[in-house]
Amino acid sequence: MRIVALDVGSSSVKGAILSDGRIVGRPVRAVFPTDYSDGRAEVRPRDVLRAITQVIGELSTRGIDMLALCAMAPSWIAVDKKGRPITNVITHQDRRSIDVARELEKAVGKQRYLKLAGNRPFPGGISSTTAAWFARHYPSVIQSASLVGHLSTFLLHRWTGARVTDPSNASFMGVYRTTTLGGWSDELLDAVGLRRDQMPEVIDATRIAGQLAASAARELGLPAGTPVLPGIMDTSAAVLLRGARNRLLFNVSGSTDVLALCVDDPVPHEQLLTRAVGVGRKWMAVSTIASTGTTLSWLHRTLFSELPEPAFYRVVRRALRASPGGVSFEPYLAGDRMSIEQRTADFHGLTLSTTREQMLAAALDAMARASAARIPLFLGVYGRISREVTVTGGVGEAIAQVLHRDWPGRWRFRPESEATLRGLYVVAQRARK
Repeated sequence: MRIVALDVGSSSVKGAILSDGRIVGRPVRAVFPTDYSDGRAEVRPRDVLRAITQVIGELSTRGIDMLALCAMAPSWIAVDKKGRPITNVITHQDRRSIDVARELEKAVGKQRYLKLAGNRPFPGGISSTTAAWFARHYPSVIQSASLVGHLSTFLLHRWTGARVTDPSNASFMGVYRTTTLGGWSDELLDAVGLRRDQMPEVIDATRIAGQLAASAARELGLPAGTPVLPGIMDTSAAVLLRGARNRLLFNVSGSTDVLALCVDDPVPHEQLLTRAVGVGRKWMAVSTIASTGTTLSWLHRTLFSELPEPAFYRVVRRALRASPGGVSFEPYLAGDRMSIEQRTADFHGLTLSTTREQMLAAALDAMARASAARIPLFLGVYGRISREVTVTGGVGEAIAQVLHRDWPGRWRFRPESEATLRGLYVVAQRARK
């Protein structure tokens, strides 16, 4: 079998051809911009579509049997009856919905919301808060929306006409009964301001969502009728590559840092995200640092803009071993995806003698501490966990070292290159059976 695998991340699209489970040639990447302003984080749909078309255009797609997709989530978007987007893609780094999140949790009750959805309504991090924000501030958008969902739902609808999502994406929409895989909750839909007829059908990630329509085939340069999978979240693809073993840890590092524990028995917790893997009865407990790779990019752009990227990362490696000289940093440039009340980033202890290298060292220290603090949380909720950690994502070796530097105890880190793309092949294999 030969597939096109697409990984639509927070800032770029990566694509590859896979055959017999192996990547043919090299993956291709195309970037797209995100607009950050006033607590918002939005991507224009046309920019994502352009990047996808660019990536597929650089791949050798002859003899393709299937198109497999994973996309960032949450990534809320609404479309009209003709399938045209009527909002931008609202990403997981969006924090405009703090007040709405408070209202939702108060109206439903914190424990009730946690029981029904498996998650608290974290602003942006659970996209029901974004939907509720639009319902309150732009009710015409919700009233005219024929379909709402995450980016993968929009892409599938555009390409095949299907109105679907998979359980991994549904879990982060905040209106799905995550821990039982029990479908949409009418109680939560009512609280948010959505109608059931606006919601996509939830199907297993290994089911064929539809076939490429002729117009989409021309747009993408792929054969009409190509089967398309419904989309699955990137960490889920990596988990399936390793067999979705119970109590196995996965660390996916890129623009954000995601630490996920695969479990057979989900336990909702107010400081964790709980979501379905997307295939069968498997779940993940997730803790996310909202900005790691993007923090490094900000430090590069703000403090070391004259340095080319290789030179900057040499400075990063030196800073890993350097003292911050009394400077400390709060690592919340993109807010806190694990809290309703949002924190911001701050440097403390700055003096006239503080150097930019000390500021960099303080930021790296802060990320290391935030990463390590998640381990006691997982142990407290789930007890025994495997000491083997599968590590993947677009982050460089230097930042990976700092993110694991302060973890308590002994760990074995197992790097898996391109685990998301290779995991999509596993999903495609199961779909073909």
